[in-house]
Amino acid sequence: MTQILEIRGLSRRFGGVSAVKALDLVVDKGELVSLIGPNGAGKTTTFNMISGLDRPDEGEILFAAEPIQRLSPEAIASRGLARTFQHGRVFANLSVEDNVLLGAHTRLRAVRPGWPLVGPLAELALALVRPQAVKTEEEALKAEAREILGLFGDRLTPRLDHAAYSLSYANRRRLEIARALALKPQMLLLDEPTAGMNPTETAEMQALIATLKAQGVTILLIEHKLEVVMQLSDRVYVLDDGAKIAEGPPETVRNDPAVIEAYLGHSNVGATTPSAEAVAT
Repeated sequence: MTQILEIRGLSRRFGGVSAVKALDLVVDKGELVSLIGPNGAGKTTTFNMISGLDRPDEGEILFAAEPIQRLSPEAIASRGLARTFQHGRVFANLSVEDNVLLGAHTRLRAVRPGWPLVGPLAELALALVRPQAVKTEEEALKAEAREILGLFGDRLTPRLDHAAYSLSYANRRRLEIARALALKPQMLLLDEPTAGMNPTETAEMQALIATLKAQGVTILLIEHKLEVVMQLSDRVYVLDDGAKIAEGPPETVRNDPAVIEAYLGHSNVGATTPSAEAVAT
């Protein structure tokens, strides 16, 4: 397989606290890899560094064989890496459709080299004049947005023109994923996509992620519901107190004594996995 993400010796400190300690991690193209661990293990800090919201103190992040650890979030997104957040982020006053269209912003091609204006001025001029190239691109992106929203069944498509603030919590989480997919990412980072969802909503989200995986989308997943992790993942990395304590296929990790101890908080390695899952959920 071809590596799409490689992390080498990644570390991040906040004052005297090491949030991530010399982490090595690899994701191959087409894989679904999960990053799990107790609260405070360093999972979201790792996502923040991969996506450019934070910078490591040491280490290297290679995306498609190019270092990205010093790039801005916008530059990283333009290379095809999209993410969602642990606490969903949508543009509350924009419609469902417009939220998704914003995800495609880095893919806009109506402004070409050689135009007399570039950057924000060019975008403003094109919005006012609206030449045929802009209209054609806009219609194509709207068709893509509606296709993406169709992945969520009847959850979002009937609410195409609704303001995002009017959506339920679960639908806002779905909308955030739809917006990330509008980037047409080479890799998707999902930060606890089922957090706060009931069993029915969790099952729907799991089915969606499985569909994306089947379509060849490369996914790095943070998830506390271990049954979701076990059913979806090709491989699993486990963090505890900022350090990697285990990695491997789901069943191997599930029965690792260090993982059981990290979740249960004691050395009773004979405890059953469901007990560990109950603690983690």
